[in-house]
Amino acid sequence: MAKVGTKHPINALRLPQGLEIRPSTQADNHFIEKLYQSTRSDLQLIDAEADFIESIIDQQLHAQSNGYGDAFPNAMYFIVEKHQQPIGRVTIDFGSNEIRVVDIAFIPQARNKGFGEGVLKTLQYAAGKNCSPLALSVHCDNWAAKKLYAKLGFQIEESAPPYERLVWYPTLMEIRA
Repeated sequence: MAKVGTKHPINALRLPQGLEIRPSTQADNHFIEKLYQSTRSDLQLIDAEADFIESIIDQQLHAQSNGYGDAFPNAMYFIVEKHQQPIGRVTIDFGSNEIRVVDIAFIPQARNKGFGEGVLKTLQYAAGKNCSPLALSVHCDNWAAKKLYAKLGFQIEESAPPYERLVWYPTLMEIRA
């Protein structure tokens, strides 16, 4: 996905609240590392030296990146920006039968402000235009995310604890929009 206004098919999509989505580059690695660290409060609670905890988090990020590459070799990686400042990332896999949100995350200051909802609604619009379902997985205990996904019309299609696979299917009206 490219910034709105560039010559790319995604430019027809309108993201809310001054948001833009652009492809991730090597220059984003530091931001991605800091973003990932902010999502791993579970590991930051380990009773250990800060350097050890940081190395564990770095190993987990590396494992996640490799895992995504293995499971979703055609995935595309994007940075979400607000006023040209990175605030999040989204990883999307365009499969033959669905569009899959592999990962979506925002920095702490950008959480609970509707940015994730805006990005997901934009992805729903794109999926509808392609007559494709939009799928994602969520941890069973992530009640806030599950509440948002339910609000957006995602339905549980499969439950394999600790994760649930949710899918949103476009209606005929959304396909025609």
